[in-house]
Amino acid sequence: MSVFQVVVLLVAAFVLGSVIGSFLNVCIYRIPAGESVVSPRSRCQSCKTTIRWYHNIPVFSWVLLRGKCAYCGEKVSVRYALVEALTGLVYVFTLWHFGPHPVLPLIWIFCSALIVITFVDLDHKIIPDVISLPGILFGFACSFVVPWTNWIDSLLGIVVGYGSLWIVGIAYYMLTKKDGMGGGDLKLLAMLGAFLGWKAVFPVIFFSSLVGSIVGVPMAILGKKGRGMMLPFGPFLAGGGLFYFFWGPQIINMYFSFFSP
Repeated sequence: MSVFQVVVLLVAAFVLGSVIGSFLNVCIYRIPAGESVVSPRSRCQSCKTTIRWYHNIPVFSWVLLRGKCAYCGEKVSVRYALVEALTGLVYVFTLWHFGPHPVLPLIWIFCSALIVITFVDLDHKIIPDVISLPGILFGFACSFVVPWTNWIDSLLGIVVGYGSLWIVGIAYYMLTKKDGMGGGDLKLLAMLGAFLGWKAVFPVIFFSSLVGSIVGVPMAILGKKGRGMMLPFGPFLAGGGLFYFFWGPQIINMYFSFFSP
């Protein structure tokens, strides 16, 4: 494959990802509100005017309109463009990492679901069942065609993923008399276990907890306000799942080869 062909594929992946990212923005906003993600068409949240297609080009429209509604001039959050760009970059990276593999569309769907979960959890401290529960079934179905796991490991991943955090949540409640793990986190880890296999569950928990501690400890040091803030764990689980998917086995192999005689 020539350099030109590679560049064309990567650009196409970014364009596709950013378009999907525009739809993910709709999901992130409407799913917690219980609204349809299909209709009505995208509209300004201030003046309620339906947004025309040429004002809704991913990333570029936000830049060209300088982050404002084309009709009422109200500011539009930069996060809309960031989600579109992030999704495009994730699609590019997965294409670069795996090449034009037949299961690449499945990986893109998986990554897109994690992006929605991440931003919904950041906004509302919930992980919507409408994403995680179908995600579990999707991950299990993928196990019959993907090369990194099989249906037995996927089924075990669902059980181990849900059960491990359930045990952690029970232990935390017994020690503190407070709920420390939401049901959405359990279902999300079950979804990750279904797609990645049971061997991924504990490394994902480790990576997620490590990054969560790095972020959470400084917030707690800030004082009472920091200690009282609820830090959603879903984004860290999603990030830990993607980190393991791309680099986890290699890092684990390097670790054991370093300490082995």
